[in-house]
Amino acid sequence: MILTIIGGGLAGCEAAWQAASRGVRVRLFEMRPLAGTPAHTSGRLAEVVCSNSFGSVGSDSAAGILKAELSLCGSLILDCAHACSVPAGGALAVDRAGFSELVERRIEAHPNIEVVRTEIDAIPETGIIATGPMTSPRMAAALRGVIGDGPGAHDPYLSFFDAVAPIVTRESVNMDKAWLAGRYGRGNDYINCPMNEAEYAAFYGFLTRAEQAGGHGGADSYFEGCMPIEVMAKRGVDTLRFGPMKPVGLTDPRTGRLPYAAVQLRQDDAEGRLFNIVGFQTGLKWGEQAKLIHMIPGLEEAEIVRFGVMHENIYVNAPRVLDQHLQLRARPGVFLAGQLTGVEGYMESTAMGLAAGVNAARTLLGLGCVTWPRPTAIGSLINYLMDAGPDGSKNFQPMNANLGIFPPLDEKVKDKKLKARLMYERAIACVPPL
Repeated sequence: MILTIIGGGLAGCEAAWQAASRGVRVRLFEMRPLAGTPAHTSGRLAEVVCSNSFGSVGSDSAAGILKAELSLCGSLILDCAHACSVPAGGALAVDRAGFSELVERRIEAHPNIEVVRTEIDAIPETGIIATGPMTSPRMAAALRGVIGDGPGAHDPYLSFFDAVAPIVTRESVNMDKAWLAGRYGRGNDYINCPMNEAEYAAFYGFLTRAEQAGGHGGADSYFEGCMPIEVMAKRGVDTLRFGPMKPVGLTDPRTGRLPYAAVQLRQDDAEGRLFNIVGFQTGLKWGEQAKLIHMIPGLEEAEIVRFGVMHENIYVNAPRVLDQHLQLRARPGVFLAGQLTGVEGYMESTAMGLAAGVNAARTLLGLGCVTWPRPTAIGSLINYLMDAGPDGSKNFQPMNANLGIFPPLDEKVKDKKLKARLMYERAIACVPPL
């Protein structure tokens, strides 16, 4: 029997790899390049659309715990990310093009995987749907037909608006004003552009008056973990200074002092020619974006090679429509994977692909599904999808991996780093044999 997987993003590729590695034949469908999306720019599998950062690698963070679990489980996506990494301090960031090319090459070379380039607009009887947050309208309609739809916050099918950050060329940055450094002297992986109080005030004033590219709903239709900078700015004049433009740990070598605010740029490709503006997701009109970027000290003549773009992300109301193995309650045997399940983040999406791929393969092989232990990062994410807090499905929102969704330790620990380390050790010990 052939396992059908629809969607060749991070989750779909991870699911295909996990199933194929267990001896299951996989047919992986990807609609690009025949059909595009508002945010993708290529037809490659596993294209990284938003930030190129996959998050922290430290064992004192939920993101680090999740990566350790994925590594133990033989994650294709994590392996390729490490192979295509670029300097990013304590985070794992990738060369976008190199990463997607490597994933595609390894997927296409696997003897148990067949890649089919066509759009699918029907739900299979069995298989995995990993079409991502920008699922095509026809597939979205088919999914709605299975799980239902309705007005208000109780919808089994939800959405939020997301955005990507602009990218500039390294050679166009004026390093007479900017400098290379990591926070608190940790490496030299970021370009830092300092602002004094007057420069920040002018920047903030223009930002709050700038025109958006189109209507994207109210502020409550955005995901908190990827808030457009123009929406964030409306929360108060200092919001950015305590968010993506915080100067903490960035001493300007020219003055010996912290700047009033600071804009950071992170390497986006292996050659170090491209840098993305950290935390500057935006849906402003491109002309407005250019004016705003050129107001940043050091970026007055910046060459912008990609502007920020707003797009709608969809996800299901997981507590209502999924079971603990990521199967549709209305269609057992059909699994969801990736951001469509209601997780947010590259590694979180990958983890849901891994979990779905393992269990879909086990189902076809006549084996029981794996239930992920609650103390693991993957188990905590799935538990969140099943429960989502005291309000359950009424106010379900996407979630990143964070220590707040892990079960508490048996004993109270005040030291945060020690607490995280103990959670790390507990999680690794609980990873089930696959």
